Amino acid sequence: MSGSSVASILIVDDDRRNLMALQELLQGLGQNLVLADSGEEALRCVLKQEFAVILLDVRMPGVDGFETARLIRERQRSRHTPVIFVTAAPEDVGSMFRGYEVGAVDYIVKPLIPEVLKSKVSVFIELYAKNAALVREIAEHEQTGERLRESEENLRALAVRMRSVREDEQIRIAREIHDELGQALTGLKMDLTWLSGKLPADEKPLLKKIKSMFRLIDETIRSVRKIASGLRPDLLDEVGLAAAIGWQARDFQLRTGIRCNVTLPPDSDGLDQERSTAVFRIFQEVLTNVARHANATRVDVFMRQDVDTLTLEVQDNGRGITAAEMRGSKSLGLLGMRERVLLFSGKLDINGSRGRGTQVTVSLPLRSK
Repeated sequence: MSGSSVASILIVDDDRRNLMALQELLQGLGQNLVLADSGEEALRCVLKQEFAVILLDVRMPGVDGFETARLIRERQRSRHTPVIFVTAAPEDVGSMFRGYEVGAVDYIVKPLIPEVLKSKVSVFIELYAKNAALVREIAEHEQTGERLRESEENLRALAVRMRSVREDEQIRIAREIHDELGQALTGLKMDLTWLSGKLPADEKPLLKKIKSMFRLIDETIRSVRKIASGLRPDLLDEVGLAAAIGWQARDFQLRTGIRCNVTLPPDSDGLDQERSTAVFRIFQEVLTNVARHANATRVDVFMRQDVDTLTLEVQDNGRGITAAEMRGSKSLGLLGMRERVLLFSGKLDINGSRGRGTQVTVSLPLRSK
């Protein structure tokens, strides 16, 4: 017999001698034997504990074996407990049919053959042990699954927190670069303007050098604005997501030469800063993937907003992303996009068709569910 747990066997008979005889026969199985001298006592035992198998005398005064078996089957806890009827004489067909109807799994006729009795009882003890092991395994799997879900939720919360901290840090750095470095460069340009006004007209080498410095300062100011906009576009905070999407598309077209057709709503009212940032960062990631992998010549951008949902669709005419690429270990950008959408209970669909390009659709609820 497999399994280390000890099973309980309920023996029910109104004759004390039969109870003792059955107990003596089954003692060697090493299981917990519980004795009951009536159907009523058997029902009380079933209420208190579980049994691997029940040996039940058919003919008893009061509640007989048939009624006891029927009541055992009516209880949720014991409805699947196997019942073996023990009878002193061969039952007629009708009685046997009635026994099976109320839940009996077998009949044993007295006088008992010890080997047969032990063999049949051992089968049900084995089944009980395997079922108990299976229940434990299922419980362990459920606990493991619950721990994995908790770990996943913790990791997602950590990723969200890190992303939020990073966005806040980028906003701070962008403002410091724009304000402090921009102001310093503007002040330097004003000083050069004052200095150039003090120089005599015949100081051509110095005037030429100052003009070169003007050009360098102007280029640096443009670089500062570009870096600050890359960290956090001013348009995203000042005039909203739609304008920021349009600006990013134009900048992408200038940098890559890939034509962008953009259809945007007049505004993006009702969208908080976190959702605006998520959609904008997803759009940036999509354009980055197009530039790196798609071999596209055109990108169509469509954004719409209804009462409770914002939808952004980006379609390129490139080679089309494959299923393997979407599942690949290098698709960290796609994973980041999905995480941003999941944060707001949104939806991200990516569909690729060979030679027909890739379509990315983002659907984001405007309010938390």
